[in-house]
Amino acid sequence: MSKSQESITVFRRILFCTDFSENADFAFTFAVDAAQRRPGCELYLLHVVPESEAQFWKTYIYEVEGVDDKARHDIDDRIDRIYRNRLPEGIPFHVEFRIGRDYQEILRFASEKQVDLIVIGRQGRSALEKALFGNVTEKIVRKADCAVLVVPLSYEKRLQK
Repeated sequence: MSKSQESITVFRRILFCTDFSENADFAFTFAVDAAQRRPGCELYLLHVVPESEAQFWKTYIYEVEGVDDKARHDIDDRIDRIYRNRLPEGIPFHVEFRIGRDYQEILRFASEKQVDLIVIGRQGRSALEKALFGNVTEKIVRKADCAVLVVPLSYEKRLQK
């Protein structure tokens, strides 16, 4: 491999995006593998609270004391249970939360942190769902300024056969 090719394939910052779905949980294995193979690499986990839910939160969040802290605590607990315990020692791991449109926040975060690779799960969706709701993964693949690894849940099912 030439020096220029080597510099292209070196990932220093990997972004794993999760919505806590089964698909995202499976994709985490690929993010960890990519980080583990590259000493000195940092792994970021990003969870975006969708804007529609955020509007609901904004209405009630300050009316009930401690709701914001409880929500963050619940998300942190979930990350500890599902992801942190699967992380080998020695990989710097950063957890971030954002509120907004999922694909926009993911792309914004990737730009801010100068991410080299985004790892995201892909759920099977019908053509009608794509037309009505769009597809976060598709938008990220089209607009990201870095490499994107899309992990379909069907791959896990294929491995189990």
